[in-house]
Amino acid sequence: MEEFEIRADYDERSIIVYQAYAPEIALPALKNQRFVPPFSLNRMTWIKPSYLWMMERSGWSQKPGQQMILAVRITRQGWEDALAQAVLTTFHPGVYRDYEAWHRQLEQAPVRVQWDPERTLQGRHPSARSIQVGLSRFIVERYVREWTLEIRDYTPLAKKMYGLLQQGQKAQAQTFLPHERVYTLESAIARRLGME
Repeated sequence: MEEFEIRADYDERSIIVYQAYAPEIALPALKNQRFVPPFSLNRMTWIKPSYLWMMERSGWSQKPGQQMILAVRITRQGWEDALAQAVLTTFHPGVYRDYEAWHRQLEQAPVRVQWDPERTLQGRHPSARSIQVGLSRFIVERYVREWTLEIRDYTPLAKKMYGLLQQGQKAQAQTFLPHERVYTLESAIARRLGME
């Protein structure tokens, strides 16, 4: 794996991103196939294409408020539109002219991107990074109303894999991982994300 590399489950038209919520948000979203109240359009929401990063973050659906894992299939056009407006959450000299220019852009950014250590079934993968994309209240409505194609409940999958890992059956757990592969971006967006 490259240090900065997007890996995702995607096809020609769409990409899957993951979110973890309490049942009071997740169940209405599943029923309506859209995020509806009490989901808020007025706060930042973070989406992640790495299943294992989401598992680490949610404690395999064991953490309070993150008991349900949602796989949200969104349009690739929406995904790339978001990334084309993103500002990194940390200053990268090769991406921004100077610290002040970066800080000004960050304060006004409709989308924020941060790169965190990727996860594996064994834990962290320190030489590879996983992208997390924060959609601010200025763009989250597009995510909800325009980009979302389908919402699926991956909680049973998370629980099954967690049970196997607890039994020491990592090889069997591995067989249930979603198929993720490298997602290539056009050069201008990749540079914006610090990937080049």
